[in-house]
Amino acid sequence: MVLRRDWWKILGVLLVGYTIVAGLVGQVPRLPILNESIRNLYFHVTMWFVMLFLFTISVVSSVAYLTNEKQIWDIRAELAVKVGMVTASLGILTGMIWANYTWGKPWVNDPKLNGAAVSFLGYAAYLILRQSMEDAEKKARIAAVYNIFAFVMMIVFIQILPRLTDSLHPGSGGNPAFSSYDLDQNMRIVFYPAVIGWFILGYWFMSIQVRMRILQQKLNQSQWND
Repeated sequence: MVLRRDWWKILGVLLVGYTIVAGLVGQVPRLPILNESIRNLYFHVTMWFVMLFLFTISVVSSVAYLTNEKQIWDIRAELAVKVGMVTASLGILTGMIWANYTWGKPWVNDPKLNGAAVSFLGYAAYLILRQSMEDAEKKARIAAVYNIFAFVMMIVFIQILPRLTDSLHPGSGGNPAFSSYDLDQNMRIVFYPAVIGWFILGYWFMSIQVRMRILQQKLNQSQWND
């Protein structure tokens, strides 16, 4: 019964474990400048994918809250952002390490880097906004509206604007994406499982946080009634 219920969690752990091992010791293309640093593709890029996945869950939850005002949607929206901010932080950190080796310094004046920073600050403001209000219903409504705005701005800053200007990032500003020039078969058999594995872990961690919040609210309500 446990195996049938939690198979996807086991799959996620196995895939991430495979990613870590294969990502560190597997074969990768020997390319100028990138060299062994291309292994960071399995970690840096996947962190951003998970961030986008969680922020999408958050904005959908915010829309759902504005539609029916059920508290569970507000909880999911908030906690998806919190876990997404963790993966965003890891994405920025791994990106800075990668940039230091390939571009010569951890941060350069690149539209995608600057857009990522602005987006990160925008979602940080979302969390601060939630903490600044006491009324639960008012907080949930305002936060939901802001969350939609933050998501749209994030898409503009990290997906649209970098493609319209010159960028060092692959896939932006005329710079070809990894898949078109150096993501060979050896990397694909690690990268795609990595994406799935990190997606599962990101969603799992978010669901744990949601359950903990619900249990905490029930406990507080029980204590209040007593």
